[in-house]
Amino acid sequence: MNDARPAIEPLLARLCGGEIADKDYVGYFMNEFGEELVFAQRRGEKSARLWHSDADWDMFRVGDHSIRVDGEPNGVITVAGLIIHRAEATWLSSCLAASRHLRPGRARNPS
Repeated sequence: MNDARPAIEPLLARLCGGEIADKDYVGYFMNEFGEELVFAQRRGEKSARLWHSDADWDMFRVGDHSIRVDGEPNGVITVAGLIIHRAEATWLSSCLAASRHLRPGRARNPS
């Protein structure tokens, strides 16, 4: 069995046009419309980076309290000013939770 970690970071960096290092926590998501999202959290940075294909791969800074529900218009979910769908918000919330220990001042929850 090959124990080498797959090199997904360069593929995701090329996809979104962002800088993603091999030690970043990364996530990838494709919604039901074929739109793609990439998440990257670097150890020691206060916020993570989010790219969305439907937003021309612009980079958005996101953190633990970035996801907002009931924005204008009523019932819309937003993150850093970007409108996202419920499934995207669920995925993003999971990425933020899984990478929380990498942000300064955040410790891993003992389980």
